Amino acid sequence: MDLATLLFWIFAVILVGAALLVVGLRNIVHSALALVMVFAMAAGIYVLLSAEFIAIVQILIYVGAVTILILFALMLTRITGRTQTNPTNRLWPVAAVICAALGVAIIYAVNTSQHAVKNVVSASEVAKQLPNNVVSIGQLLYSPVHYSYVLPFEIASLVLLVAIVGAIVIGRED
Repeated sequence: MDLATLLFWIFAVILVGAALLVVGLRNIVHSALALVMVFAMAAGIYVLLSAEFIAIVQILIYVGAVTILILFALMLTRITGRTQTNPTNRLWPVAAVICAALGVAIIYAVNTSQHAVKNVVSASEVAKQLPNNVVSIGQLLYSPVHYSYVLPFEIASLVLLVAIVGAIVIGRED
């Protein structure tokens, strides 16, 4: 087993465990913090797949923005004083049976599929053959020779700036 495979299994086990914590913890703030771990492990798997840009975007957008937005929304709803902010549903045994049946069906489909991968190649050898994604994206964004995406990129940043200013104006107390 090479290092990439070992890291994948470590990231996958932590990701699944953190995902179970997201839905299983009673305190919703702790669930949001477990969600940060899910996003970080997904970014680690993206790095193993040689998708560095997607991993960085995963960290910046999901961990940096979405999770902070969730935590701010929780703080603004004033749920203080309650010990259990994430109540359980009484139908969880039904959901567990459905999830188990779905898991068995997926395992059966993977094992009996005609499209199963027969030639296993090391992940590190595949990563050596792939081009650098960050360089390719940079050339697409800022290349003076080919079509450049600078204008759409700047328009999107201007739209986001207007949305931020609008949120500040709406949220400001007079």
